[in-house]
Amino acid sequence: MSAVIDDHGHAGADHAHGPAKGLMRWVLTTNHKDIGTLYLWFAFSMFLLGGSFAMVIRAELFQPGLQIVQPEFFNQMTTMHGLVMVFGAVMPAFVGLANWMIPLMIGAPDMALPRMNNFSFWLLPAAFLMLVSTLFTPGGGPNFGWTFYAPLSTTYAPESVTFFIFAIHLMGISSIMGAINVVATILNLRAPGMTLMKMPLFVWTWLITAFLLIAVMPVLAGCVTMMLMDIHFGTSFFSAAGGGDPVLFQHVFWFFGHPEVYIMILPAFGAVSSIIPAFSRKPLFGYTSMVYATAAIAFLSFIVWAHHMFVVGIPLVGELFFMYATLLIAVPTGVKVFNWASTMWQGSLTFETPMLFAVAFVILFSIGGFSGLMLAIAPADFQYQDTYFVVAHFHYVLVPGAIFGIFASAYYWLPKWTGHMYDENPRQTALLAVVRGDEPGVLPDALRRPGGHAPADSRLQPAVRRLQHGLVHRRIHVRHHADLLPVHRDQDHPWRRAGTGQAVGWGRRAGVERAFTGAVSHLHYAAGSEMNTQASVGASLLAIAVDQAHRVACIASRLAPTGLGARSRNHG
Repeated sequence: MSAVIDDHGHAGADHAHGPAKGLMRWVLTTNHKDIGTLYLWFAFSMFLLGGSFAMVIRAELFQPGLQIVQPEFFNQMTTMHGLVMVFGAVMPAFVGLANWMIPLMIGAPDMALPRMNNFSFWLLPAAFLMLVSTLFTPGGGPNFGWTFYAPLSTTYAPESVTFFIFAIHLMGISSIMGAINVVATILNLRAPGMTLMKMPLFVWTWLITAFLLIAVMPVLAGCVTMMLMDIHFGTSFFSAAGGGDPVLFQHVFWFFGHPEVYIMILPAFGAVSSIIPAFSRKPLFGYTSMVYATAAIAFLSFIVWAHHMFVVGIPLVGELFFMYATLLIAVPTGVKVFNWASTMWQGSLTFETPMLFAVAFVILFSIGGFSGLMLAIAPADFQYQDTYFVVAHFHYVLVPGAIFGIFASAYYWLPKWTGHMYDENPRQTALLAVVRGDEPGVLPDALRRPGGHAPADSRLQPAVRRLQHGLVHRRIHVRHHADLLPVHRDQDHPWRRAGTGQAVGWGRRAGVERAFTGAVSHLHYAAGSEMNTQASVGASLLAIAVDQAHRVACIASRLAPTGLGARSRNHG
């Protein structure tokens, strides 16, 4: 026995125990905690980078007119800000939290596929290095918005779009591998007695999120692959000139894009569902209903994508379906909010930093949710579309939602990770600073009168922006309403000159048609007299949009009761 002990001591002197030292420890690690740490530091660095892009955007928008950057670079900043924040900051941060906490929560020794876990992380720095490097290419980086609508991202894209497509593919591969790892870990490595309905909510939300990722990331891959084919191989998936349809791009992108929104928020739901019970000294209220509500949200996220597309001219039946399906998501989301409030009700509450972030999350995310209900109403969305109100909605659910969830999780679990407790006072001061910094940045956008300000993406198309300056007092307001056309204050506007039918209502179809015809001709006149050929392309795009609205107006006028026109005249 003593000989064995002596040999063991000699072996211990020759072979160091524990993780490898230096850089290679992090390059080759398969430990879920190390990989979670890598994801979190990477997300933090991308958060700083995306925030610097946002600072350029805000500095440029400080007052009207050109300030510090040219419109083309501004477009690149808006595009890169969205891509970096969504794919580089929020998603990797939640994957880092999953790597750290899921094995600990379910009693697993590690993630199920540790080498693939390592590989899925190291794809991300390569992808974002390639994406960010496009800013230094001669033609500049992607300048078509984070939703990269065709034909802006195909026909009119800079040459760097090919690197953008490759980077998106790498991000997608990383996400799919990470999701497969999460599913395999949760379904196969739970400790004995840890049934599915005994798992913490954070694990449940990540299980459902992983299935969402596996389902929708191939759709994004197909979308950017079709872009690649259109750009380099002569296909016409999104080119109307070759028989394709730009609206097809929107359908494919948003079939990915809306579940993606819930991919970014469901893990935050799970984290908050762990934090609020801890600082309320009570079990989570309605655990089973929370699980089913999460699953319902995930299912509904697949059937609401076209609420981003109310203004493209989809049939009225389609608009009604997507409107009601979107409103239905408020039900399981409301279940979650009321369960969080019920958990806090009559609890022994203390308000440490994680709890403060969680409470701020519930309150501010609910505001963002209510703005989402407003946008879900199709007739109202005709006014809200492409305004800063949409920007405010998106940032209300992502900053106080996803990012506050990340902050709350980090403060909640950091003492467990490090063995050191932070000082509360500076962190609570930081919380107040974040909330006070977030609200002035987002709330004014939400309170703006939608019809009275420039579209949120007006800087994305210089041609459209110049057209807008030329028509600053002649904006066209198209309402999806079977009774009234808006009365514009500019007496010389084509709406006024078109005919008496439009001034009092939609009772006369001829008046409506003349109104739209006059508006389209006015757009072409402005384009021909005030802008160059590139600007005329923007005017043509707006003319197409007006034509689509014309179709909706005609449908509405046919469906409207005969007395609507007379009633509106009496009101006038």
